[in-house]
Amino acid sequence: MASPEHPGSPGWMGPIAQCATGTKQEAAATGPDLPCPGPDEHLGTPGGPSPNSSMTTGELQEYWRKEKRGWRRVKLLFEVASARIEERKVSKFVMYQIVVIQTGSFDSNKAVLERRYSDFETLQKNLLKTFREEIEDVVFPKKHLMGNFTEEMISERKLAFKEYLSLLYAIRCVRRSREFIDFLTRPELREAFGCLRGGQYTRALDILVRVVPLQEKLTAHCPVMVVPTLCAMLVCHRDLERPAEAFAVGERALQCLQAREGHRYYAPLLDAMIRLAYTLGRDFISLQKRLQESQLRKPTPWGLTLKELTVREYLY
Repeated sequence: MASPEHPGSPGWMGPIAQCATGTKQEAAATGPDLPCPGPDEHLGTPGGPSPNSSMTTGELQEYWRKEKRGWRRVKLLFEVASARIEERKVSKFVMYQIVVIQTGSFDSNKAVLERRYSDFETLQKNLLKTFREEIEDVVFPKKHLMGNFTEEMISERKLAFKEYLSLLYAIRCVRRSREFIDFLTRPELREAFGCLRGGQYTRALDILVRVVPLQEKLTAHCPVMVVPTLCAMLVCHRDLERPAEAFAVGERALQCLQAREGHRYYAPLLDAMIRLAYTLGRDFISLQKRLQESQLRKPTPWGLTLKELTVREYLY
């Protein structure tokens, strides 16, 4: 049996700039912008017992007990820890520091971010467009024409915003919504991807390392939503000549994608991982085989490299 070719040889799959994602409908169905099935919808996923399984009733019950333990949702606690007044040439506003912590266990990756009143106001307006009935009992702190910078008003708003975020998070459809997740992660991700586009890989990584743990907690119901961010980390590490770190992040991204062969990141990510594995002297043959089999099952047109794909994220 002939040995598989290595990168650069005639049989090499070539840059997966040549293996993109499939149809527009497939990309929409698998892309990170759409909600994923909840725990109750996973019963028919690949990897579970088939209808013709030979497992006994007791074994099946134990299997699903273990599976359900893995579906327990992440619970987050929101605190508005502090606030500061920021003055610019033409404006003055209060920045509120939000701390997000996972409950139930020690959280070494608590998230710390800052938002101003107008950011909360934009979130509220966006949520009202889709979830008006669901959030009708959630009180949003009113805007005042005067007294916004007094210590009393700032303290009052800190408590109000803490309550506001906690109430929103308690509503399942809201905490899983693009609007809620974007409020907590998008400003930092936009900055990070902007640094990536500008070649500031170290700065981009500094931001991504802080935001990814929060993004993973917010999207535990749909891990594929974190894939663009993980791929951005891979690109940064790779271009900083840290192939081992890039490969490790890539493995996390592949784990999130699982068998979503039609996802727009699937083929470009596999191509990048094949090259990294070859560079590191690791098993690239199994990755190459996985890519080839994927292309046979679902042929895709020529597309973009992983870097070309990631730099197009968070442009606006």
